Amino acid sequence: MKPSLGSLMTYLVLLPFGPTFSTCSPTNLRDSKGSWTEKAPIPLSARQEHTTVAVSSTTLAILGGIDESGRNTTDMMQLYDIPSNKWISAAPLPRPLNHVNAAAVDGKIYLLGGLADNGDGAWRAAPECWVYDPKTNSWETLPPMPPGTARGSSAIGVFRNRIWLAGGMTILSLTGTFEQGSVDTVSVFDTISRKWTVLQTGIPAPRDHVGGAVVGSTFYVVGGRDHGQVNVRGTVFSLDLDCPTGPWVTKKGSMPTPRGGLATAAIGSVIYTFGGEGNPVNGSQGVFNETEAYDTVSDRWERLSPMAVPRHGTSAVGVGGRIYIPGGGIKQGAGPVNYFDVFSP
Repeated sequence: MKPSLGSLMTYLVLLPFGPTFSTCSPTNLRDSKGSWTEKAPIPLSARQEHTTVAVSSTTLAILGGIDESGRNTTDMMQLYDIPSNKWISAAPLPRPLNHVNAAAVDGKIYLLGGLADNGDGAWRAAPECWVYDPKTNSWETLPPMPPGTARGSSAIGVFRNRIWLAGGMTILSLTGTFEQGSVDTVSVFDTISRKWTVLQTGIPAPRDHVGGAVVGSTFYVVGGRDHGQVNVRGTVFSLDLDCPTGPWVTKKGSMPTPRGGLATAAIGSVIYTFGGEGNPVNGSQGVFNETEAYDTVSDRWERLSPMAVPRHGTSAVGVGGRIYIPGGGIKQGAGPVNYFDVFSP
């Protein structure tokens, strides 16, 4: 029997927290603004290159990604109940995907492409799209991404029942030249008509592993990288979604610490950015611990308390004035962990 909307959290079996697959101890934090709180780790497997969304004010979901092996793509989807600090399993993704483009709209999760392992030594763009309904704990097929626009690792924003995707990557090779195909494509999925629109003008420069957030009626695309982990960028692009045919604006307030593979979430008029990879500092394992906040009103940045466990390849979501960041990698290009913490500004 399929669960009802109100019973989904109790219908599914609670997962054991299990072992920690990658050892990581929180670092000592310097005195600065904001605080970190550790939460129940992701059960069953460490995870990175997954996507986190808020299904409701009490429930988060993590979709797909790479498991504890650091290479294998998973179809797992798990839900986290904020009040009880417990995890449950939900219906798996229709196919294993990493670098998933996903967003929650009206209590449903929209999965709009990502990267898939086709067994040829590379993760390649998958155009398939689905929507998950908690009422039935099941997935429904949606129209695929338009030809030539399939990609993963895009900046995501939601505005008026539409999901905006900016940038992304078409391929991430795991061998040879380690090809990484960054794009500047901007496309929009209407969750009501279930139709796609592709903007004629992309973001000002190709970006993948990039942060995205909508504040008011403005879509912000923050940081990211261009064709490789070390080619990190600190740019902030913005688009007025009330006039989406208008030009993208490159803001004057660039990131203090340019980085890709960062996690991003907005609370009010402030966009918070966490971690990332491409750190050249010896001993960093290529990973950043920086927490930096962008005030969209003043166009200025502020440094906040650094991550207790520096990570990349994760994603963040703001709920109830706090920002939840499950999993991620502690080494450039790898190092998945099941560590989970929350930042309170």
